[in-house]
Amino acid sequence: MKIDSRSYSSVISLLVSLAALGMPASATAQSGDAVVIRGLIAAARVPGARWPDFPRYLDDVARLYASHNGVPVWFREGRLSSAGQAAIGSLLGAASHGLAPEDYDAAPLDSLAQGSGPSLPPAEVGRLDLMLSVDLIRYLDDLRRGRSKGVVRSGTVARMDPPDWADAIDQGLRGDSIGKLADQAAPALTQYRNLRALLARYRRLARDTVAFAALPAVPPAMPGQPYAALTELKRRLVLVGDLAGAGSGDTLYTGEAVEAVRQFQRRHGLEPDGVIGPATSAALNVPPARRVRQIELALERIRWLPPLGREPFLVVNIPAFYLFGFDSAGGTGAPSFTSRVVVGRALDTETPVLYESLRYVEFRPYWNVPRSIVLNEILPRLRRDPEYLGRYHMEVVGPADRLVDDTASSDLLRRLTGGEIRIRQRPGLSNALGLVKFVFPNAASVYLHDTPDTELFSRSRRDFSHGCIRVEEAEALAVWVLRGQPAWDSAQVHAAVKGPGTRRAFLTRPMPVAILYTTAVATPSGEAWFFEDIYDHDRALEEVLRAGPSPP
Repeated sequence: MKIDSRSYSSVISLLVSLAALGMPASATAQSGDAVVIRGLIAAARVPGARWPDFPRYLDDVARLYASHNGVPVWFREGRLSSAGQAAIGSLLGAASHGLAPEDYDAAPLDSLAQGSGPSLPPAEVGRLDLMLSVDLIRYLDDLRRGRSKGVVRSGTVARMDPPDWADAIDQGLRGDSIGKLADQAAPALTQYRNLRALLARYRRLARDTVAFAALPAVPPAMPGQPYAALTELKRRLVLVGDLAGAGSGDTLYTGEAVEAVRQFQRRHGLEPDGVIGPATSAALNVPPARRVRQIELALERIRWLPPLGREPFLVVNIPAFYLFGFDSAGGTGAPSFTSRVVVGRALDTETPVLYESLRYVEFRPYWNVPRSIVLNEILPRLRRDPEYLGRYHMEVVGPADRLVDDTASSDLLRRLTGGEIRIRQRPGLSNALGLVKFVFPNAASVYLHDTPDTELFSRSRRDFSHGCIRVEEAEALAVWVLRGQPAWDSAQVHAAVKGPGTRRAFLTRPMPVAILYTTAVATPSGEAWFFEDIYDHDRALEEVLRAGPSPP
């Protein structure tokens, strides 16, 4: 391993000088590794490491060695301690979390540590000891907060204060539990645990490149028709878990094979019609290695979430087009509430990734039309159709929500264009927000809401909104989130939906809401669900991760 740091060279010179002064060899060795450690901490750089610079973790590293009087943490008399072996073992296990062990110098540390002994130069002991400390802290922090530290293309994620890793490592050393630190740092969500199991399974599939060779290019098939690639299709469906057995060499595409294809389609966000068309064939031919990467990216995004305890929370998975309500972060991971949703259109009105708290539910809400919609959609229609506002139960309001004459005059159009006045839609069955709105204040002004336009929920791909999220089972969701709230049982929720008037139900304890973007999901039963990268976020995240650790 080549070492070219100036700091490291100066330390070697110092050691030579100490020896020349006649210091005993043992004293030179004892002080030499500590001097090396001190010099490298001052430079915030470990020569020979995969990512040598560590300014982000400098405070933790410095405090860790200060608590050990500046001497090696992991080596004793030139030999790696059992705690050091446990730390390297954790780094070697990074792949099970979808991380790369090479990013934490796992193999070089393991190789060099195996050969460590009294003959190992003190300078090398100091360098290896510091490298292991930095790599372990970086690894634990990546498990807790993600490698990319929540870098997203749109929206925001929760900003978590970094834990005190120096103290955590010291506690692990005192309790002989260094090997448990990784599991303690990783998310406690059941979905994270299920995805790790799925990752191991798909890595095994990815090793069988012969079995997952591209299926023969044959014409699409309808149920009941001959299908020339039926044998290969069945074998593929067995491997991914949608078909129990390949059976005999039939040529007609019928029976269990059709049902297996429908299940495959459901798991991949496709219309479950059993027709083997271009989209289904393309999904069947995605190599397992690509699915592995989707799972790894899903694990990374879950690491962006702050710790969730034993409280209810909501999750919207954008590319899955589903909302899930969970009673707590643990358990089987099965949601107690599920609803289809419509999210923002790809390219122009994407729903942002964010983490906020649901504060209240509003029944029979007004819709305050966003200015972008007023300018780009309503004003052009109002110029063509002066009765447009009245037909869609809209009204014009000024300061303090005072009503303004909505006659489509040139003055009204001018004031709307300039933002002096605004448009809102009155509550009712035709309101764009439907009869229920779920408010979690955020910079993007995104919320969950009901809708009178329910036909879109029957489609397999549901990105049609202006950015907010339409919920198919809005009234049922209101009942779910208001469970246990004073004066808000299901009957009272239903009465508020029916009216009259606008009402708000405030939660006594705000509920976490996570709007996530994962194209891989692991169900409690162990099924793998994969979805299209509709916003191209997977590709963007891959670019971020390839660039290496994010700067401090």
